[in-house]
Amino acid sequence: MATLIPAIGACKSRMTNGEKRLAERLEEKLEDDYLCWYDVSIGDKTRHPDFVVFHPSRGLLVIEVKDWKLTTIQNIDKQSVVLNTEHGLKHELNPLEQARQYMYVITNKLERDPQLVWPSGSLKGKPAFPYGHGVVLTNIDRKQFDEHNMENVLPAHLVICKDEMTPGVDAEEFQKRLWDMFPYKFTRTLSLPQIDRVRWHMFPEIRIPAQADLFSDSGQKEIEIPDVLRVMDIQQEQLARSLGEGHRVIHGVAGSGKTLILGYRAEHLAKLCQRPILVLCYNKTLASKLASTMANKGLQDKVNVVNFHAWCVRQLKTYNVGLPPNDGDTDGFFEACIEKLIRSVDQKLIPSAQYDAVLIDEGHDFRAEWFKLVVQMIHPDTNSLLVLYDDAQSIYNGPKKLRFSFSSVGVQAQGRTTILKLNYRNTAEILAVARAFADDLLSEKDTGEDQMPTVQPMSTGRHGMKPLLIKLPKLRDELEYLADRLSNANKTGMPWNQMAVIYRHYGIGKEVTQILSRKGIPFEWSQDKKKSFTPNHDSVKIVTIHSSKGLEFPLVCIPGIGATATHAESVEEEARLLYVAMTRATHELVMTHGEDSVITKKMEKAMTTLDSI
Repeated sequence: MATLIPAIGACKSRMTNGEKRLAERLEEKLEDDYLCWYDVSIGDKTRHPDFVVFHPSRGLLVIEVKDWKLTTIQNIDKQSVVLNTEHGLKHELNPLEQARQYMYVITNKLERDPQLVWPSGSLKGKPAFPYGHGVVLTNIDRKQFDEHNMENVLPAHLVICKDEMTPGVDAEEFQKRLWDMFPYKFTRTLSLPQIDRVRWHMFPEIRIPAQADLFSDSGQKEIEIPDVLRVMDIQQEQLARSLGEGHRVIHGVAGSGKTLILGYRAEHLAKLCQRPILVLCYNKTLASKLASTMANKGLQDKVNVVNFHAWCVRQLKTYNVGLPPNDGDTDGFFEACIEKLIRSVDQKLIPSAQYDAVLIDEGHDFRAEWFKLVVQMIHPDTNSLLVLYDDAQSIYNGPKKLRFSFSSVGVQAQGRTTILKLNYRNTAEILAVARAFADDLLSEKDTGEDQMPTVQPMSTGRHGMKPLLIKLPKLRDELEYLADRLSNANKTGMPWNQMAVIYRHYGIGKEVTQILSRKGIPFEWSQDKKKSFTPNHDSVKIVTIHSSKGLEFPLVCIPGIGATATHAESVEEEARLLYVAMTRATHELVMTHGEDSVITKKMEKAMTTLDSI
């Protein structure tokens, strides 16, 4: 079965009857390694081929679909067609010429990439795979086509007719009709990296940029083609393009691309919605980062990105209902703000239905009453809600947090829940240790799709350096060792902003800043209230575990592990926190500790899993 992007259920409502039938045939009659895109923009946003069909060895095919009947066609030549419509005569481009022009746009993009063209010979500079174009006439059978001499303007081998795409059509015969549309054939098969390169060029919106530019501007005219390209995988792309209206839930493990999908969705909705779009998360560091990237794309007026507590304060101020007293107890103040906002909405002092869409990142850290509040903020005309979560990364409410169903808090996502198990962020070595360490947290629980299950992450198989666990006499020794690791990494070419020291307590972070300062290593500290925290600045990032959520770095150092866990409840809490910190590392993970503890012994045991990799 071919992969249709978006999923057929997500795009049926905007398909013509003929397009639906063709989509069903493509999905049913083609094999698993076929990719079929429906009505997806190519390059600039104005070009939307009906279907693009791709196969690693067969090649790339652009198809235009027409539901015309013979009586619909007033006149047709090789360039144009005149149609009889209920509104009178309508002039259109010949669909074959239309498909040809779309194919030209695609090949023009691909020919700029040396890795996708023939390096020499008569085809030098041309795509190193076949490409073609064709037309599907969903209401005209082959006999009618022949009797009316349509071959004069639509060559017969470039057309599939109504009777050649029925449910009972032989799969091989159907495929032959498609591949007869190619002017030539090759024996070579594209590699997976080459396939990703094709997708990278065709669909800029699925590109995965570096962490410093999470949702980069995909519309820029000229861009340097990197040697190694990163794009959403097929599952991520299909999911991102298939998200429809209503309430949706994505349960993704750490590193599965949840925030990437959120960014894609926010940008898509910004182009469609009239009212503002709200993006909420718990982590203020992540909120600031997402807000700045949306601002860089010029979407700050349409997409409001803020952490939940700051949003509550903003609502109370905007609608002049007054803030509760603040006696210096920050946690108590924010709790009072939340309670007052809930009361104010109930009393209609603050309006509901303010947003066309709400997107929630880090939903695993949201309480039941928060969900109930936020759901009321979605306008009923759109009713668009996306919740992303990973229960294994829930680090704020403790091990005794209340579990609840989504339906109980107003999230109506039955049948619209997606689970992402693949971890793309971490190497197999880092993920193996993290999984083994957090095995108790990651045990799959028998819960329905309407609840918050915990899912084991799966590796994509990317290998790298083995994580390190170093024991040293004192914390200062640990930090001196880590500072030297950072310095050596920079000397070998790694930029400072690709490194992070992730710590548990303020005192550790403070001491890290002192040692890095003494060694002349540039840094930014997330808890330094005197200086702004700018993720793009070329400096080592010193962040708390809580602030690190949603971020990633090639090199992560974690000092002082296990120093505070003393009893069963705190052990689970510390293990959950440490799991989050470990899974921030994309390539290299270095952990240090002093005295032995329950946590360090658990980590030592987890490290033994590396023997089998």
